[in-house]
Amino acid sequence: MKKLFLLILFPFIFFGCKTNTQITTDATQSSLKLAIDYKVKEDEVSSTLKYLSSDELEGRETGTKGIEKAAVYLEDFFKTNKVKPYFSSYRDTLSTFKTPAYNIVGYLEGTDPTLKNEFIILSAHYDHIGIDKKGLNGDFINNGANDDASGVVAVAEIAKYFSQTKLNKRSVLFVFFAGEEKGLLGSKHLAKKLKSKNFNLYAQLNIEMIGVPMKRDFLAYITGFDKTNMATKINEYTGDKTIGFLPKEAEYQLFFRSDNYPFFEAFGVPCQSISTFDFENFEFYHHVSDEFKVMDVPHMTSFIQELLPAVTHMASSPTKEILMTK
Repeated sequence: MKKLFLLILFPFIFFGCKTNTQITTDATQSSLKLAIDYKVKEDEVSSTLKYLSSDELEGRETGTKGIEKAAVYLEDFFKTNKVKPYFSSYRDTLSTFKTPAYNIVGYLEGTDPTLKNEFIILSAHYDHIGIDKKGLNGDFINNGANDDASGVVAVAEIAKYFSQTKLNKRSVLFVFFAGEEKGLLGSKHLAKKLKSKNFNLYAQLNIEMIGVPMKRDFLAYITGFDKTNMATKINEYTGDKTIGFLPKEAEYQLFFRSDNYPFFEAFGVPCQSISTFDFENFEFYHHVSDEFKVMDVPHMTSFIQELLPAVTHMASSPTKEILMTK
């Protein structure tokens, strides 16, 4: 998450085998709840998270050898899971950064002959802040397990899910952004590029910092809660109190601070970030101790599972149900 510590201090400053998964409606909880016969595997969540937040990647700062290793890993993940490159390759070269840097972009074409012309974007940033020259107790690497390797894992697992189940009637763009920590550079670049190509965007769900659970009566929050009906629709889709309102999100204006915002600004459609970081449950923001060992992998696994009915509805509803409210 981009420079959140500045907001905390100065809140008014802007800165793979195919499965025969079936889905059915579970009328006992919600008329929209889908019972999905697909299980996110905890060991696979753990494996991806552990690598992306390993010392080998040296904190994944944009433009470094460490983030290059992450890029190769994510390209290979897409290839393994039969997610196609959207452009000529998976690499979308940033026009907003001084040295070579890349968003990693894959897609799955929708299965409906009409709805496939509409897209949803599922995204997370795979960069972090790299090496801390001062360090702490001999540790100099900001591993970025929560921020935002956790979100990358979620998007990767959802890509795997759709690849295996083919339940997306709309086309889905899966994006791992670089340059988020440098000022949303990857998302600003891609939003401008897709807008110039008349990209038909229905909605974007960006996933940011889901490595630890909240102790609240809802599982997560979205940024810009009252700008759209996305929170309400996700709760309808999951049949649960998945999304709630977090006052701190509004206070710190997080809607403008992550990779959803450039797409909202360019396309004027619902584009929001989802998170379980609530300013009380994680003390290692932009810190060398944001490591794999402090992540709650069972929570991440169950939360990704929780999202599957929601993203399936987003990708398959016959009409656009997630709408702007103001």
